Amino acid sequence: MVGGEAAAAVEELVSGVRQATDFAEQFRSYSESEKQWKARMEFILRHLPDYRDPPDGGGRLDQLLSLSMVWANHLFLGCSYNKDLLDKVMEMADGIEVEDLPQFTTRSELMKKHQS
Repeated sequence: MVGGEAAAAVEELVSGVRQATDFAEQFRSYSESEKQWKARMEFILRHLPDYRDPPDGGGRLDQLLSLSMVWANHLFLGCSYNKDLLDKVMEMADGIEVEDLPQFTTRSELMKKHQS
């Protein structure tokens, strides 16, 4: 029966998403708001298959978590990083929708206003 197979496939997919979400939840920082965590979790889950640790270790998951923090810190706290690193995380986050982001003024922008 095709309908039963489709339903089983959907249930398997939903179960996999739940497992991935439960797995990612352990990496939430106590200081993250719900909005920040939702965005960072989407970043993590999107790239988790590419950053799974190999059996011999290797720290790929740590690298992904670090990249997710760089992205979130830049977006929500206005932190600045090396251009190549920011380019990488912004490319990784392409398509992740985050509403009502804070607006930050950089030191360079403040200095330009002051000099005018």
